[in-house]
Formats: sequence, C-alpha cells, structure tokens
Amino acid sequence: MTNQAETIFVTPDGDAGQEHDLIPSLSIANLLQQREAVMILFQEALEKLEQAHALATAARLGFPDLSMARGWRGNGLHMTGEFAKKTTLLETFQACLDAGGWTTLLNDSGMRSVMSASKRKEVDEQIGAEKVPELTREAIRATFATLHDSRVDMFEQGVIECFRRLSWDYKTNLPQKFGKRLVMTYVTSYGSANMRQTDQLDDLLRVFHLCDGKPEADHRTGAYRLIAEAMQLTSSWPKLAENEYIFIRLFKNQNGHVTFKRPDLVTRLNRIIAKHYPHALPAPKD
Repeated sequence: MTNQAETIFVTPDGDAGQEHDLIPSLSIANLLQQREAVMILFQEALEKLEQAHALATAARLGFPDLSMARGWRGNGLHMTGEFAKKTTLLETFQACLDAGGWTTLLNDSGMRSVMSASKRKEVDEQIGAEKVPELTREAIRATFATLHDSRVDMFEQGVIECFRRLSWDYKTNLPQKFGKRLVMTYVTSYGSANMRQTDQLDDLLRVFHLCDGKPEADHRTGAYRLIAEAMQLTSSWPKLAENEYIFIRLFKNQNGHVTFKRPDLVTRLNRIIAKHYPHALPAPKD
C-alpha cells in the first residue's frame, strides 16, 4: 500500500476534492494501513490461541473456555472444539474495526456537519449495528461523493423534518411557517442537552450559516454543546443559551423557547417550506 496521502476533503464551502488532508495529520492511506496492521495482529492472535489449544489438548491439559460470544453478539470463538467459527469472528472483528473507522472519517472530515438529523440517525444506527461497507479507498470515495452530492437535499430535508416535529400546542409554533419564535419540546433530558432535538435545531442553524454565506458549524460545537454548557452555568431557571442566530430560554419542563435573531434568514427557511408545501404560505401580495 502506498504511503502517499490519497484523501478526500470537505472545504468550508462544502466542495469535495482529492489530494488534500481529510483529517489533520491523518490521511486515508494512513488509516487504511493501520486497519490492515490491526487485522494482521488479530489474525496472529487467533493463530496463537489455536496453537495453545492444540498443545493443551495433546498434553491432556485443561483449557479455558474463552468464549467471546457475549462480546461478539453470539459469533463467539469457543475453544472447546475446532475453530469452526474463526472466519465468522474475523468478519465480526473487521465490521467492528470498520465501524470505528467510518465514525472517525465522518466526524473528523466535517462531513457529519452537513448531514441532516435523520441522515445522522440513519448512519449512527448502521455504525452501531456494525452494518457498514468494508473500509476501502473505493468505498470511502463513493460514500463521500454520494453525501456531497446530496448535501443540498439534506439541508432542505432537515428544515422540513424540524418543522413537522414541532408541537402545534404552542401558539408561537405556526402550522404554515416558522415565525419569530418557536417552542421545542424535550430540548433537555436528565439535566443535559437532548441530542435528538439539538440535531433538529442544528438543521435550522445549518441553513442559517449557508444563507449567511458562512461555512456550516462543526457538529461538535453545535446546538448540543451550546445547550449543554448553558445547563451547567447556573442552577436557576430558565437557563439561557445564545449564539449569533438564536436565543434560547431553557425551562425546567425540558422545553426550549427559541427566538430567531435574523428575520431575513427565517424567510429563507419559509421558502424551503413553501417549496415542499406550495399551499402552506399565502400568495405574495401584488
């Protein structure tokens, strides 16, 4: 495998390319080399265990049941017989290894920051279940190209999903558009930020950044961190969180009252709603 950095990158304006650093000081070539080294070491470890098992059996010595069934979701390696499940264990280990690699690439490349909340959830579920493509250079390129090409759709999808999840029990939440304020339920949970809801809020903030001509905020410094820090600042209620686009009042009932600072950007949100629901907004006046 070549040592030359062959990478994919995401620039602040969302363009994708090649031959640039994907992650500072870590290239795709390096990541794949480390993956290969780990797989080789794991295979060697299995071979050593096989040798130890065979030697103990020949000497009529005891040998512990080193079942990994619990840790490997039933695809365990049982040392009491032939190593019939060795291939399955290798495949399971590779899937675990690759899941971690995809997480690293998506997080540190900035690509996760352009995903809608639903896309993040979909990807997280695939990674959590270790049902991911094999981590190869070709798979990485194809995945990043697909995500890059669909980033505009994900922007709009995120706005629509956030709008549809709003509760109409609050008069500030308008059923046909975003107003100056909105109420989001369960923004906090168990004394901290609720990631599911803050991802929805990030969908709106992402569009604000784009429409304001600024790069998307890094998902690691988004609404979740904003609210989590506000929750730690004081013991009194309501707690306050704020950035350049929104002001949030956090209440003990886990709701968040969000005030938009930029009416011009809210208009851009409503244009997306009108695009998907053409009869939601009244016709413009002559």
